[in-house]
Amino acid sequence: MESDRGSVETTDTVDNPLQDLTNEQLYQLVEETARANEVLAAETQMFERFLKRVEPIKDIIGPTQQASVASVTSQAEVRGSRRRSKSRSSTTDRLLKLTAEQKCDIAQREIEELRDEIERLNEESEKVLDTYKAIMEEADLRLAEIKKESYEFDRDIVKGAVNQRTAKVIAEKVIRYFEDRLRARDTLIEKLRLKNSTLKVQKKKLHLQLKQKEEMGEVLHEVDFNQLKIENQQYLEKIDERNQDLLRLKLMAGNTLQVLNIYKKKLHTLTMESERLDTEITSRNELLKRIDSETKTVEVERAKAESINRKLRQELADYRVPDVMQYVQEKADLYEIKKKVKSWERKVEIADMALKTHRKTWNQIQRGSGLSEPWRIA
Repeated sequence: MESDRGSVETTDTVDNPLQDLTNEQLYQLVEETARANEVLAAETQMFERFLKRVEPIKDIIGPTQQASVASVTSQAEVRGSRRRSKSRSSTTDRLLKLTAEQKCDIAQREIEELRDEIERLNEESEKVLDTYKAIMEEADLRLAEIKKESYEFDRDIVKGAVNQRTAKVIAEKVIRYFEDRLRARDTLIEKLRLKNSTLKVQKKKLHLQLKQKEEMGEVLHEVDFNQLKIENQQYLEKIDERNQDLLRLKLMAGNTLQVLNIYKKKLHTLTMESERLDTEITSRNELLKRIDSETKTVEVERAKAESINRKLRQELADYRVPDVMQYVQEKADLYEIKKKVKSWERKVEIADMALKTHRKTWNQIQRGSGLSEPWRIA
């Protein structure tokens, strides 16, 4: 019993190897399996498109592999149980998988088909766009012609062909108008026919030239176009490099311009400071000249003052104080003179009062005698 139980546990462990894995390992395993399934789904989709387009697949795989693939496919449809041996699963995977060379061949053919399909779709879309553009241009031309015709019909027939007396449209003018229009249309048709024939001749000439170039081998082939694409890509890379260099030089020029502006501001500030200093130096020089002239004048005045001072000092040195009696006598004389002055001032005041009284009396006498302009005593 114990041996049977051990064998059952070993069988469960072999059949279910995921029991010993942690949740993180299971999550990583699921992610890897999902990515592998996406890759296999893309490969399967590409292989299905290839099989739909290319029948049969003898160019890709051999007859033995075809038989093995068919047998494996039938076995996969019958197989329903989850338990299978490792040797059988490895054999099935080996029979189901394609080689790397076969995958590359299929992928290369699919890429070429996609390129051809893209080119074909581009050509078809360009043709459709050209057709729509031509239709729009034709519609615009027709609309402009219709507007012009409507304006001219309204001008020449509705308003210009009306009889003023009967207020009806003159039939002759209408007929003449339509005849002129039909004649102009015929002329235009003839002109377009001639132009069409000229274009046909040019087209025939171009076809002949193209045929001659094809015969001479001057026509560009796909290899030439690929070479031109490669050269164009190289030139585009060089243009990108030059653009990068130009952008770098522009950045350097911008930085240089900023530095130049800073130095220009400093130069302007220093120039203003220099002008201010020049003005201040000029004012200081003028002040210095004025101070020099004043100094000279002061020196002259000082010399005069020194001479006067010396003179006064000499007089002071030569001065002798008078006697006391002489001083008393001088003071007494001064007192007497002051008394006389006061007496004379008093007499003058009395004389002024008498003069005023006599002047007033004299004026009254003149007014009483009736003189127009009385004499006034000065």
